[in-house]
Amino acid sequence: MENKTQEYSADQIQVLEGLDPVKKRPGMYIGSTGPKGLHHIVYEVVDNSIDEALAGYCDSIEITIKEDNSIKVVDNGRGIPVDIHPQTGKSTLETVLTVLHAGGKFGGGGYKVSGGLHGVGISVVNALSEYLEVEVKRDGNVYYQKYERGNPVADVKAIGTTEETGTTISFKPDADIFEETIYKYETLEYRFRELAFLNKGIKITLTDEREEGKEKTFHYDGGIKEFVKYLNKNKEPIHDDVIYFEKEKDGSVVEVAIQYTEAYTENIFSFANNINTYEGGSHLSGFKAALTRIVNDYARKNGILKEKDVNLLGEDIREGVTAIISVKLSEPQFEGQTKTKLGNSEMKGIVESTTIEYLEFFLEENPVEAKIIIEKGLKAQRAREAAKKARELTRRKGALENTALPGKLADCAEKDPALSEIYLVEGDSAGGSAKQGRDRATQAILPLRGKILNVEKARLDKILNYNEIRSMITAFGTGIGEDFDIERLRYHKIVIMTDADVDGAHIRTLLLTFFFRYMKPLVELGYIYVAQPPLYKVKKGKVENYAYSEDELNKVLNEMGRETKSDIQRYKGLGEMNPEQLWETTMNPEHRTLLQVTVEDAAGADEIFTTLMGDKVEPRREFIEENAKYVTNLDI
Repeated sequence: MENKTQEYSADQIQVLEGLDPVKKRPGMYIGSTGPKGLHHIVYEVVDNSIDEALAGYCDSIEITIKEDNSIKVVDNGRGIPVDIHPQTGKSTLETVLTVLHAGGKFGGGGYKVSGGLHGVGISVVNALSEYLEVEVKRDGNVYYQKYERGNPVADVKAIGTTEETGTTISFKPDADIFEETIYKYETLEYRFRELAFLNKGIKITLTDEREEGKEKTFHYDGGIKEFVKYLNKNKEPIHDDVIYFEKEKDGSVVEVAIQYTEAYTENIFSFANNINTYEGGSHLSGFKAALTRIVNDYARKNGILKEKDVNLLGEDIREGVTAIISVKLSEPQFEGQTKTKLGNSEMKGIVESTTIEYLEFFLEENPVEAKIIIEKGLKAQRAREAAKKARELTRRKGALENTALPGKLADCAEKDPALSEIYLVEGDSAGGSAKQGRDRATQAILPLRGKILNVEKARLDKILNYNEIRSMITAFGTGIGEDFDIERLRYHKIVIMTDADVDGAHIRTLLLTFFFRYMKPLVELGYIYVAQPPLYKVKKGKVENYAYSEDELNKVLNEMGRETKSDIQRYKGLGEMNPEQLWETTMNPEHRTLLQVTVEDAAGADEIFTTLMGDKVEPRREFIEENAKYVTNLDI
């Protein structure tokens, strides 16, 4: 990495506007002041280092969570320029840290392609930090500057000499701004693993000094090819090699990796400039169109599909596929509800033509794998047609139509979905208590008998044979599969309410697997919740208190006085509570605790569901052993 400081200097840093608005409205810049925003500011700093890597000047990034929840990020890039900036008259380093949107990403020639989640820049991190310290190794010197709440304590000064280059940034999030300032290792781990997969060759090390020996290094020379292998490690691939291709066209880079598995659901993740485009966009559309066209063309050309046969649909061909589509482009346009949809129309054509070119070659060169992939698509087509018949049959019987809601559903009077909630309750006795104790205006109750089917191991046609699943589909109103329509959802809170024991946890996992695999938008849009029933009732004379954990039980006992023995009841199930108790502890919006189910990391969630609900026993055993220490309140 000789002469790394060339082509990166003050005149490539453009200044767009001042910094003051950030402290007034931090949510506008980092999404929220909750956990998401707290972790986002780390990504902003790391993204600067990733940009250096994309430009070819950095191959190592080290992130450390310090004991006091401050963060340190070290890279071996060129170092942020320190010379006087022509527009501000201050050091370029200070300009980058104190002026919003000042950086090498705005057309000054500093970077051809840059990542970053919203590109709001390191100045935002500075503004939202109690303190920030920066050390730059560049031009033979070590430069240092410190800031407090976004304001420089002193000018940039040289504090030593060095032959190395790079930037070190240490900061502590401002507790007056963020709702909480405790970093979650796993959240950072997911993102940095993802970044290492998406940028082959780069080494990212994450160290947590709050826990001895907690350190992971992510380094993948195979890039997204290794990403697909990682996603499929607990699945059964139906061909050994991951199909991989990469092409640069019109200044954009397209990378695709594909492997088919025995699974029944598709697993496609798309990225643009390292940003997970959850809502898809032009690059994903191009990939899907190419895959559908090329597989059908090959099947016809080789007589696997006869003249009388209808073409396979895209969803048939995508059954069981795991794929990563990663594009890097100089001027990305993001759209959609959460700004995670790629809008650049030219990317559809670039990804489509690239995929056709390489996939056609792969299928021709690998006829055995080609036949296996097409056979899987044909089975999916037959299952889809069987599911369609099952839906039509149940629709004729009125079982999937809104006009005929399930008999055991106790619906609410409210018709506005935003004000309506449905409780999925384990067992008829708890269902009876919930029906009597609920607020009939806004709360619907659907009792579920027994455990639903493990959908990880079944296709939709088989799934639709299960009454409990059909009841849920009907009650929600959205339909399923190709008929799924989020606009028809009848409740914006779907609350899973199960017993606080192993069976309850299993039922909850089965339900979450179903939602994640077949009604994913419900999870992505935050409509799924888990109720938290109490574990204990503590009674002393006429006074009753409830405890939702062991810690809370100890607290309640201390408050009520331990001298005279309180009557402690351990709830084994929801059915042990009468309607008034169930309402007061678990369903009353003023007192209840609901956990919202969110997917911060779709790839990580996919891995967990595959591990817990898939065919392979060994990964499940390893997962349970690794996570047992986090489990409290377990009845066996």
